[in-house]
Amino acid sequence: QQMQQAGPSSPSCSSTSDCFPLSHLNTAECGSETSAEPEKQEPTDLSRMRSIVSFYICYLLCLCLGLACMVCVCLWNSRWRGGFAWDGSAIQFNWHPVLMVTGLVVLYGNGAVLYRVPMTWGQNKLPWKLLHATLMLLALVLSIVGLCAVFDYHNAKNIPNLYSLHSWIGIAATALFAIQWVVGAAGFLLPCSPTSLRKLLKPAHVWMGVSILSLSIAACISGINEKLFFVLKGNASGAQPYANLPPEALLGNSLGVLIVAFGLVVLKILSNHKWQRPDSRPEDMVYTV
Repeated sequence: QQMQQAGPSSPSCSSTSDCFPLSHLNTAECGSETSAEPEKQEPTDLSRMRSIVSFYICYLLCLCLGLACMVCVCLWNSRWRGGFAWDGSAIQFNWHPVLMVTGLVVLYGNGAVLYRVPMTWGQNKLPWKLLHATLMLLALVLSIVGLCAVFDYHNAKNIPNLYSLHSWIGIAATALFAIQWVVGAAGFLLPCSPTSLRKLLKPAHVWMGVSILSLSIAACISGINEKLFFVLKGNASGAQPYANLPPEALLGNSLGVLIVAFGLVVLKILSNHKWQRPDSRPEDMVYTV
């Protein structure tokens, strides 16, 4: 009776959890009150870390394969094809494979995976858009110069243009690339372009980008094979035919394998949903410095 008069009456506790609301928490040791939520968070953080590490491994492989492609194509044309010039001779043609592999494959592929790099996440997207557009524009310019090299050489030697499947695929890839860049710059870089238009263009932009890369790889490997068939016919001067796999043929075939491997790594990076850039924040849509 004295306890009831000591203070206001308290509601009765129907269960231990009602009187002690923290009793449902996990207690690893006597007297400790630790929520189970951090324990659930650890596997998520570990999985995220593994995903980031695996991305950078693929990205490093992508950079190494791209560098190997450029080294091989330059070595091939400088050592076995006589070097480089711009005089309408066969040496001028050597610019064509170098510029197309560098621009239409290596630079293009690296520009395509730029948004997948985790260090670009959580930041204003505009600077990365500008870098993406710049890399793609440089790739497009190199590709166009590469086409000018081969057209100028063909015209100087009275060789027909655009008669092979290789040339058709290459022209299609370059033309689509030019259209892709113009539409992308207008839709994603101009401040006046509405958000609804960007959402509409994005799936088509991504699909077209992958298609252009696939066409570029097909054009490059078919062009390498075509060139090797033309120059390695075997003659009285002692040149070995392509069928004997001389060193030049081994290097050319290796270049084709490297280009395919580079493309597969790029497509792997682009197709992994875990490596996609998170949705843009609202402030990313504002074009501020």
